[in-house]
Amino acid sequence: MQLSKTQRLVLNGVIAATYAALTLAASALNLAYGPVQFRFSEALTILPFLFPGTWPGLFIGCLVANLLSPYGLVDIVCGSLATLLAALWTAKVKNKWIAPLPPVICNMVIIGAMIAWYEVGFTAKFPGVFAVNALWVGLGEALVCYILGMLLIRELPKVSYLRKFMPEGVAAPARNAGTI
Repeated sequence: MQLSKTQRLVLNGVIAATYAALTLAASALNLAYGPVQFRFSEALTILPFLFPGTWPGLFIGCLVANLLSPYGLVDIVCGSLATLLAALWTAKVKNKWIAPLPPVICNMVIIGAMIAWYEVGFTAKFPGVFAVNALWVGLGEALVCYILGMLLIRELPKVSYLRKFMPEGVAAPARNAGTI
């Protein structure tokens, strides 16, 4: 069963609001922006694996959250683009263990480069600063996506109401899982 236009709009609105709120919560703990970041909201970037039409909510949620970024316009554009590309790529992934990888790679490369550019511009120092920032951003992203994101991949299919909106292979209920 596919989502109706209204259901898709509501779902994307909830995802956008949740992403922005979780990013603001991480920001309050000084974990949302910068080279070392653990945005709890990034766990939601695996949702396109479970619900392929959820990329707009992730993109808008990230865009709203990045309006408060200390990096300004560059993060509004680059950060939101990283999330959009990751969400579109994740929607194409067929293996749950690979689903967290697109957000890790996209953020590692795009945000690592963005922070390096912000810090040193395109100077001779850029490659080294990029490598360090990409490593830290990638590590934080991997921890969030592979721990919290995989928790979502494991638990959301257990919700019987949601299973009907998931692709065939993803929607199979876990053995001995209770229905909610």
